[in-house]
Amino acid sequence: MRWKETMENQETYQRAKKRVKAKLGFYIHLAIYMFVNTAIIVINMSTSPEYFWFIWPLLGWGVGVFFHGMEVFVFSGGSSVMERMIEKEMKKETSGKHRS
Repeated sequence: MRWKETMENQETYQRAKKRVKAKLGFYIHLAIYMFVNTAIIVINMSTSPEYFWFIWPLLGWGVGVFFHGMEVFVFSGGSSVMERMIEKEMKKETSGKHRS
């Protein structure tokens, strides 16, 4: 039983680590987006304030940040389907019920 508990703890840890990495990746992406677009706005306002061209990279990159956030915070459950299937197969394998 001890081995099984250790394996479950390791699997839980690995899943949590993967989610934390995904969240950190998003936060880094968002911070870079904000920093770079702030610089682009400053450049636009100081060089050609009559035309707001900064809106195009802001919107284009913003779509990417939006979908990155959706992937991390909303649709992250999609990968858990595969994980559940793997866990189910592992249980079959360890219980001896699996007949290939």
